[in-house]
Amino acid sequence: MINRDQNQSINRNKPVIGITMGDINGIGPEVVIKALKDSRVLNLITPVIFGSTKTLAYYRKMFELHNFQYSQVKAEGLINHHKINVVNCWEEMVEINVGQVTAEGGQCAYKSLKKGVSYLKEGHVDALVTAPINKKNIQSKDFDFVGHTEFLTTEFKADDSLMLMVTENVRVGLVSAHIPIREVADYVTSEKVESKLKIFIKTLREDFGIEKPKIAVLGLNPHAGEEGMIGTEEKEVLDPLINKLRKQGKLVFGPFPPDGFFATLQHKNYDGILAMYHDQGLIPFKLMDFALGVNYTAGLSVVRTSPDHGTAYGIAGKNVADPTSMQEAVYLAAQIVKNRKNEIRVVSKSEEEF
Repeated sequence: MINRDQNQSINRNKPVIGITMGDINGIGPEVVIKALKDSRVLNLITPVIFGSTKTLAYYRKMFELHNFQYSQVKAEGLINHHKINVVNCWEEMVEINVGQVTAEGGQCAYKSLKKGVSYLKEGHVDALVTAPINKKNIQSKDFDFVGHTEFLTTEFKADDSLMLMVTENVRVGLVSAHIPIREVADYVTSEKVESKLKIFIKTLREDFGIEKPKIAVLGLNPHAGEEGMIGTEEKEVLDPLINKLRKQGKLVFGPFPPDGFFATLQHKNYDGILAMYHDQGLIPFKLMDFALGVNYTAGLSVVRTSPDHGTAYGIAGKNVADPTSMQEAVYLAAQIVKNRKNEIRVVSKSEEEF
């Protein structure tokens, strides 16, 4: 249990945001540096980077960003609220192979994540922003997960969590995230969809300040099953669940045919959209606003965000990586921390109709 009252390192007026470095051979270090290099960032947050001062120095020199200054954390949790802080997660010399998939890159990514989680558990940081990892080279006996979301759900002992993609005006949650397509239909059960919807409603209320959230549920099958002619999941799972929740006063609607839903801009009428599987939700989301997208793990006792892109080895080291999504991830994490503390309320889509 985090006892923030006993932790003097937390500055209550300025969120302390931990940031993992991700795979050191991808664009993680680059977008972290670029996202934080504007000195005005320190007016909004206290950044704590989990990685290596040597790695940061390597990329700072490569991109000639000599004005990017930071302070090494000398003792556990001893954070300087006037500077960018760096926690060294490994002391040994690690060879950087920009744009290459290496075992060392995966090991460093895990060490960075592990230390960031430790600081989050101890209350040294208010939130964690995770730079991209390679889901293959990070695998080990300590990390046997398909991604950050599953790892953090286990670390913070949550019964369930929701992968939620966020921009200013669109929030898309996923019933199934990192599982093979052939397993999706079996995964979409009434119990699982209800769990995701409950998390969705709770996070829209508590983390985004929407008192009466209005959520659209997408169908699993083409044309949302076409009255059972193209699959029965809508009639057997989604329709009964939506009716049940509506009787409980929840503003849940659908199931909608996904293609027509986005093509006719119906997403603008809802505070959140629940997709049944990864690409069903992420393809339209990224087409709408890839640069500003943020991945938020809803349902945890802590705040975790990340940019909505991967390691992008193909452009690593070329000084062309766009830091916007990382910046947005940092700002969203800070905003959710404030919302949880202050219980900010905003107008919901259901209220806009009246």
